[in-house]
Amino acid sequence: MPAEKNIVIVGGGFAGTTLARSLERQLPQGWRVVLVSEESYTTFNPMLAEVVGASVFPEHVVAPIRQMLRGGTRSQFVMGRVLSIDPERRCVRAGTLAGIQDIRYEHLVLAFGTRANLDLVPGLADHALPLKLVGDAMFIRNRMLQRIARIELETDPAVRRRLGHFIVIGGGFSGVEVAGALADFLRGATRYYPRVRTEELQVTVIEGADRLLVELPKSLGLAAARSMLARRIEVRLNARAAEVDAGGVRLATGENIAGATVICTIGTRPNPLLEALPVPRQRGRIETAPDMSVPGMSGLWALGDCALVRNGMTQQFAPPTAQFAVAQARSLARNIVAAIEGRATQAFRHESKGMMATTGHLKGVASVFGLRLHGLPAWLLWRAYYLLLIPTAGRKVRIWLEWTWSMFFAADITHLRFTRTNEADAETARPAVEALSKSQPQRQP
Repeated sequence: MPAEKNIVIVGGGFAGTTLARSLERQLPQGWRVVLVSEESYTTFNPMLAEVVGASVFPEHVVAPIRQMLRGGTRSQFVMGRVLSIDPERRCVRAGTLAGIQDIRYEHLVLAFGTRANLDLVPGLADHALPLKLVGDAMFIRNRMLQRIARIELETDPAVRRRLGHFIVIGGGFSGVEVAGALADFLRGATRYYPRVRTEELQVTVIEGADRLLVELPKSLGLAAARSMLARRIEVRLNARAAEVDAGGVRLATGENIAGATVICTIGTRPNPLLEALPVPRQRGRIETAPDMSVPGMSGLWALGDCALVRNGMTQQFAPPTAQFAVAQARSLARNIVAAIEGRATQAFRHESKGMMATTGHLKGVASVFGLRLHGLPAWLLWRAYYLLLIPTAGRKVRIWLEWTWSMFFAADITHLRFTRTNEADAETARPAVEALSKSQPQRQP
C-alpha cells in the first residue's frame, strides 16, 4: 500500500483547525491532514476578556483539537513545536513528546498566527501584562484580586490609589473589551472587600488615535466611549505611551499616569520561524498570492494572522480577525483540493459580515450588514456569534449556562494558584525559617 501524502498545517488556531476540518471532508483518497501545534487546544482569543472578568471559566474558551478532528486515516494531530522547515526536502522538523520527528509533506500551510510584541515601548516587557493566552487572562484576574486584597491592608491613601488603578494600553477591540471586563469585575468584587471604597478603583484606557475602535464607524467608536465613561472608565485619546515602569505609564507629552497594573493589548511580532524562511514579507506578515499560495515556494500556503492576504472583494488586505481566518480557511481548503486535482485555484473573496465589541456587562457596539447597534442588542449579538463558532454542542451548552449564570449572580472571586503539595510545604516552611533566623542573636566574629 503506498504511503499517504501529507498536507501539514502548522498552527492550531481558528485558521488552522478550520482548514483541517474542511480538508478532512474534501481530500481525495491517499491524502492525509497533519496538524502540528504547540498546544493541544484552540484558544478563542476574542473571549479572553470574559475570562478576565470571570464571566466564563478558562476551560470554556478553549477547545481540544483532537475533539475537533475526525482522526483515523483522514487526519493526525501532533502536539509539538516546529523547530525548522526545509522547503527543498519538503520536511518539517518538530520537537514532540517522543523526541525530534521529521514530517514530510506535499503541501505545507503556515497558520501559526503572531506573538505579542512587548518591545514597542520601553519598559513594556518588564512591567506590563500582555493578553494573548489563557494564562495571561488568568494572571490578570489573579493580579486584580491581589491588588484589592493589598488595598485592604494598606494605610497610605496614595499607595491605595496607585494599587487600585488599572491602565490598559490600546483602544482597539481587545483593549475596550478587557477594560470593560476589568471595570465590571472590580465593581462586583468590592462587595466582598468592605475596606475598599469604589472610588479607590479606577480603569483607564490609553489610545493613540482620536477615538476608540478605529476599525468601526465613528459613531460606534463614540458610543463605546460614552458607554465606558458612564461606568467610570477613563478614556485618554490622542495619548501615546512613551515609557512604562513599576509606577505606571509616562505619556509622550511627559505626563505620568500612576498605576500599579498596566495591561498591554497592542503590538504583535512574527513567529521566529519566519526568520529562516525565504518568503516575501510585509509588515511582519507573509505576503501571499490572491489564492493564498506563497509566491516562489511550490506547495507552500499561508493564512490567518501570520499572512497578508488581499481580499478580492475589496482589494484591501484582510484584517486579522476570527471571521476572516475562518473564511480564508474554507477558501484555502478548496484551493488545495483544486491544486491536487490539477484544477485552477480561486482568489480569496469575502464580504465582511461586520465587526463588534463588548464594552462591559450588557453593553456593546456592532456594525453588521450595515446596521449599527449599541447597548444590549450589540452585546447579545456578540455572544450569539461567538457561541456559534464554539465547536461541539456540549461546549456550547456549558458556555451558555455560564453566561446565563453570570447575568444574575456575582462574579467568582476565587484566586486560583495551582500550588502543588511540595511547593505548598516549601512556602509554609520558608516564613518560619526566616522568622527563626531573625530571632536568633547574631554571633560576633
